[in-house]
Amino acid sequence: MSTRDDRRPTGKRSGATAREKAEDAAAQESLREVYGHIMARAPEHDIDPTLDRVRRVLELLGDPHRAYRAVHVTGTNGKSSTARVVERLVREHGLRTGLFTSPHLTSVTERIQVDGEPLSARRFVEVWEDVAPYVGVVDRESQEAGGPRLSFFEVLTVMALAAFADAPVDVAVVEVGLGGTWDSTNVVDGDVAVITPVAHDHERWLGSTLEEIAGNKAGIVKDGATVVVAEQEPEVLEVVLDRARAVGARVLREGVDLEVAQRHVAVGGQLLDLRTPVALYTEIFLPLHGAHQAHNALLGLTAVETLMGGRSLDGALVETAFADVSSPGRLEVVRSSPAVLVDAAHNAAGAEALVAALDEAFDFRHLVGVVGIMGDKDAESLLSALEPVLAEVVITRNSSDRSADVTDLAELAAEVFGEDRVRSTERLDEALQIAVDLAEAADPVGVGTGTGVLVTGSVVTVADARILLGRG
Repeated sequence: MSTRDDRRPTGKRSGATAREKAEDAAAQESLREVYGHIMARAPEHDIDPTLDRVRRVLELLGDPHRAYRAVHVTGTNGKSSTARVVERLVREHGLRTGLFTSPHLTSVTERIQVDGEPLSARRFVEVWEDVAPYVGVVDRESQEAGGPRLSFFEVLTVMALAAFADAPVDVAVVEVGLGGTWDSTNVVDGDVAVITPVAHDHERWLGSTLEEIAGNKAGIVKDGATVVVAEQEPEVLEVVLDRARAVGARVLREGVDLEVAQRHVAVGGQLLDLRTPVALYTEIFLPLHGAHQAHNALLGLTAVETLMGGRSLDGALVETAFADVSSPGRLEVVRSSPAVLVDAAHNAAGAEALVAALDEAFDFRHLVGVVGIMGDKDAESLLSALEPVLAEVVITRNSSDRSADVTDLAELAAEVFGEDRVRSTERLDEALQIAVDLAEAADPVGVGTGTGVLVTGSVVTVADARILLGRG
């Protein structure tokens, strides 16, 4: 079980009074208690194929998820970044927004945002207190019928959808937790569904073939909606198109209806020309690295155009929104001299996108990896994708009890990298120090030029590293 929230800063405000500091401390303690209670439930990766429990709680709450429009985002990689683009563009139109993403990096409150800001600790506790009686009713109903209580992710989904109605928001941007059809977020009827690139991942729960995985993810496409689809493998696209035909959904396909017309590397990001079904937007600055982020931005832009009635958006508005997009933990520089980057790539497809972005946006001659991977992942494929850009690698574990065994992972890394390029340690803080020492040793000039450290392999590994490096 991850304990990241137990290490969250107290949130004391600069210049706050003693009373305000005490209130902050009390709110953080209440948050820890609530988080502990929710974490005691079934974990979010443990899918029970039914939406009945979430629907029942929402029914008791008066169906808050029907009080606003929604954009629903699924896929294997790029979901969070795409959702963030959608939210920022919608907010730039003067509309109130809700954003539900997962997982979190530092605090569970990050998962539920209103108008671009995570819920405060106090507000998170208030939302829990509002929904808890109804969650309790459904827990009892389910258990009496021989079923389980609501899971961790089911509870968070209910909290998010209720918080958005209470705000109230105009548009909720909802990222799927895992899959689509049976993900608890699928109680939402999105006006627009977005499907980012689909690849092999979570095969234990979603299926072993791309067709099976795509079928699960395509389940978020609802009757009469519009689905914006990234470029996909042919077998994935066929499944998505079949689903769209079955429910009468309109399809907007990357490579047919929309495209990244041109992109150039720029300081701190990239300049994009994006063609959508109704417009061409030129020289739009995006402060994120990598071709994959350009494609995520394209999907998000098209989704918002569709949400706004299928019209082109004001170019100045798009420029302002894009320039303010952030995606923490995605090729993020968290320290300099030597540079330390973190990236949440946790499967082969994500690692390949990371490697391409590193080659394009950075000029490292000696990059040391710190890698901690979950035990249920295809570690060999991930390590093989990283091998060309890492001079050395330090194998470690993260704070999750699902983290892969360090000895086993180090043995696998030795097969991929060669024994002389592999170090290992059980502790992430020690791994970071080893990696920094290796990077500095490879820089005889001592100015940090061309050497660096990359922390990757899991969102939890990145989250833990950000906290250790003071970015949590």
